[in-house]
Amino acid sequence: MIHYQLRCAAGHGFDGWFKNSEGFEVQAASGYVACPSCGNTEVERALMTPGIARKGREPEVAPVMVPASLPEGAIGLPAAGGLIPDSVRVALHKLREEVEKNCDYVGADFAEEARRIHNGETTARGIYGESTDEEAEALEEDGITFARIPWAPRNDS
Repeated sequence: MIHYQLRCAAGHGFDGWFKNSEGFEVQAASGYVACPSCGNTEVERALMTPGIARKGREPEVAPVMVPASLPEGAIGLPAAGGLIPDSVRVALHKLREEVEKNCDYVGADFAEEARRIHNGETTARGIYGESTDEEAEALEEDGITFARIPWAPRNDS
């Protein structure tokens, strides 16, 4: 994985993780990389400082605590180390809308249906649903491509 600092044409800075530099280039050229502040898809890599580990030193890792529920009066989604920023929450809601609009919901049969699509037993299409950790691990072991995405609650719920 590679981490890039990014900047949209409107000047907003944000970061992103990509499989490799080609992955970033393909996604950016296709308009899949969008600014979380304004939605602009004209995105380029910004100047970054390299992260160089010092010899003999272990990287510092901060402990992460995920709250079981939101503090009283808090608005937003819980996240490791605090609440999810509004720009991320908005992006997660947009992602959910796009998935629901363009993919078939298969519920708890997700792993089985993904396997059938992979094996050519049914029509290739976008699907979404639920799977257990064991089912997801088995899909990965079999080389079946899928992604786990954070599922933001609906705005109307």
